[in-house]
Amino acid sequence: MNLKKILPLAALVAVVPLALYAQDAAVVDVDMTPPNEEIGYIFTTFMFLVTGFLVMWMAAGFSMLEAGLVRSKNVTMQSLKNVALFAIAAIMYYLVGYNLMYPGDGWTIPNMLGAFSMAVMEPVGGSADTDLTYASVGSDFFFQLMFCATTASIVSGTLAERIKLWPFLIFTVVLTGFIYPIQASWKWGGGFLDADYGFLDFAGSTVVHSVGGWSALAGALILGPRLGKYKDGRVNPMPGSNLTLATLGTFILWLGWFGFNGGSQLYMDTAGNVADISRIFANTNTAAAGGALAALIMTQLMYKKPDLTMVLNGALAGLVSITAEPLTPGLGAATLIGAFGGILVVLAVPLLDKLKIDDVVGAIPVHLVCGIWGTLAVLITNPDATVTGQVVPIIIVGVFTFVVAAVVWFILKATMGLRVSEEDEILGLDKAELGMEAYPEFYRG
Repeated sequence: MNLKKILPLAALVAVVPLALYAQDAAVVDVDMTPPNEEIGYIFTTFMFLVTGFLVMWMAAGFSMLEAGLVRSKNVTMQSLKNVALFAIAAIMYYLVGYNLMYPGDGWTIPNMLGAFSMAVMEPVGGSADTDLTYASVGSDFFFQLMFCATTASIVSGTLAERIKLWPFLIFTVVLTGFIYPIQASWKWGGGFLDADYGFLDFAGSTVVHSVGGWSALAGALILGPRLGKYKDGRVNPMPGSNLTLATLGTFILWLGWFGFNGGSQLYMDTAGNVADISRIFANTNTAAAGGALAALIMTQLMYKKPDLTMVLNGALAGLVSITAEPLTPGLGAATLIGAFGGILVVLAVPLLDKLKIDDVVGAIPVHLVCGIWGTLAVLITNPDATVTGQVVPIIIVGVFTFVVAAVVWFILKATMGLRVSEEDEILGLDKAELGMEAYPEFYRG
């Protein structure tokens, strides 16, 4: 066989398909390049999906934080509540919450009460009517849902270890389907707080965090403290089961917050928006660091020993504090805003104990106190903020949420009962209400 004749033929056979493939690929690339007017829509939609994933991951953070800060006999209950509340939020936000919050032109009461209808996405493949100046409805719904679920997670930890499962879940239905979306529409849906007061709350220090805090406070006052927490004028510590889990939960929340604040830029269609998202990430991170270090120093000064649980809540306090305005501050201002949040938490926790308000995980100091502080801190860094425009909405949202939440808690208490029996509380909700334990090999009685 003549190799001189075979080798050129073999080379030709190898090269021709590659050339044809390259030609086809070039054609495909040209055909698949989206028109310029779609590129911003694609990038913003992608941003909502990715940041939505991050905020969804915060559900795991809340679960781990709460599992670590409750006693061993209540860990399974906290885990179940966090899974269930997330599922309830997903369904309720679809059924009624999304359009109550973003009614467009369909307000039931103009600028006060949104539309009562279910969320509807675009048809498969989009349509000629798709608004290319923003993002897909599916991505926006997904992203905004995560904020709704976060609000419910805040309530879960405060009321741990003594509340019945089903009354809590029914309250979650009301909170995620009605309370949260209605007040959020007043700001983010273009309602009266936005239109009439110029209220500034970038990612929800008030709209999300203080609403969860007010709901938790109302529940804690009506439910009462855990057995033995306050006795003979003393505060009896009830250490959590696993501080390693609590630390993991805090880091997961810290990570998820980049999606929480970064995605709230709402657009990723220009170089300027991308730069702002980067700035938000950096400010969010340094505020958490400031809160953690401030709590570390404060507990050393006050108690002569650092307190890990305070440091964890200090980091979360810094995150809540920067959430109302993570864009306009520089890194120094963001650090100080977060640090002041960390100080507030260390001071607020013993104050609640003096008032005999039992908050198992410290959610009220973190989310309510620092939610208010973060909303006021906007006055320091954003020249568009006004005292009236910040203070009055804080009061309106607080009164609305606290009163409605208290009414719902009272109704549940009168009809179903909120609290487990003393015997069940002593035994632990895992065994009493669920019949299973988180640590069956290690925990007995």
